[in-house]
Amino acid sequence: MVHNPRLLALATAVPPHVFNQRDVMEAVHIEWIGPGENMERLLPVFDNAGIDTRHSCIPMDWLREDRNWPDRSAAYVEGAVELLERTALDCLAQAGLAVDEIDAIVTVSTTGVTTPSLDALLVERLGMRRNITRLPIFGLGCAGGVLGLGRAAALAQAMPGARVLLLVVELCVLTFRKGDKSKSNIIATALFGDGAAGAILNCAGEGPSLVSWGEHTWPGSLDVMGWRIEPDGFGVLFSRDIPELIRTQFRPALDGYLTDAAHALADYDAFVCHPGGTKVVAALEETLELQTGSMTHARTVLRDYGNMSAATVFFVLERTLEAGSRGRHLLSALGPGFSAGFLTMDVP
Repeated sequence: MVHNPRLLALATAVPPHVFNQRDVMEAVHIEWIGPGENMERLLPVFDNAGIDTRHSCIPMDWLREDRNWPDRSAAYVEGAVELLERTALDCLAQAGLAVDEIDAIVTVSTTGVTTPSLDALLVERLGMRRNITRLPIFGLGCAGGVLGLGRAAALAQAMPGARVLLLVVELCVLTFRKGDKSKSNIIATALFGDGAAGAILNCAGEGPSLVSWGEHTWPGSLDVMGWRIEPDGFGVLFSRDIPELIRTQFRPALDGYLTDAAHALADYDAFVCHPGGTKVVAALEETLELQTGSMTHARTVLRDYGNMSAATVFFVLERTLEAGSRGRHLLSALGPGFSAGFLTMDVP
C-alpha cells in the first residue's frame, strides 16, 4: 500500500536588507533607469503593485553600480546558501531530526546558476550524509514551489521511509538591471523580492497529508514568461496577458487536474495560491469563483515580501496554517512553460 507523504516541517526565511517600495521607485526613476516617456508611463506600477516592503540579499547601494555575471553569480551563491542553511536547520529543529537523518534533498531555484549545484554546496556545508539522494531543479520559475513540492512528494513515495528535505530559494533582486528601460524590467523591479522556504516530507510521519499533485503546460506559450540571457545578467520576459490567461485558461487546466485526481472543486476548503501580483490574485479569485479580496494571506504576503517567485507560495501556506485553517487545501502556482502546478493537501 502506498501511503501519502506527510508534511513534518515547514519553514521560511528572508535576507536582512529591507527595501521600502517608495525608495525603490525613486531609485528606479532617478538613478537606475532615469526619467523618460516610458518611465513616466510605468511609474504607477509601483503604487499599484500592492507591495509595501521587500527583502534583499544585497543592499540597495549594490544595485547602483554596474554589475556583470560574475558579480551576480557570486552574490547569488553566497546569499542562496546562507538562506538555505537557515531554512534547513529550522526544518530539522521543527521535525526533531538530526542532519544525518535526511535521506534525500531537493533544491529549487531559477534566479541563479551554480555548478556544483546548491544542494551539493549545502551537503558540504552541513555535513550531510555522503549517500544522500540529490535532486536540483532549475527553470520552473514561480511554479517551482508547488511543482518542487510535488517532486519531493513523489520522491518520498518512491523511497519508502525516506525523509525528504525540500528547499526553495529565489534571489529575484539580483535580476534588477540598471539601465534596462524595458517594461518587463521595470515591472519586475516593482514586484520581486528575495526569500527561501523549506519542508520535510515522510510517508510514515504525522501532519498535513499531500494527497495528489499535477501540472499543465499550455501549447504555444513559451514566450509568456522566462529569462532572456543578457551580457550583464538575466533579462525578464513577461507577457502583459498573464491575468487574462488566468481568467480564460486556468480553470480548464485545473478541472483537468481535478478530474485526474478524482476531486471536485467543491471538496476544497481553502486555496493557497502563488500571488504573482495584485492583478493575478484578482484573476484567480474570479476564476475560482471566490469573493473579491478573499485571498487575504496571498495579498498580505505580497504586501510584506513582494513576489519571491517559487518561495512565495510557502509563505502563504505558512500563514494559512498558522491561522488554523483545516480541511482540503489546493496549492497552485504559474511559471515558465507556460505551466501551472497543482497540489492537494489535507490538513487535519
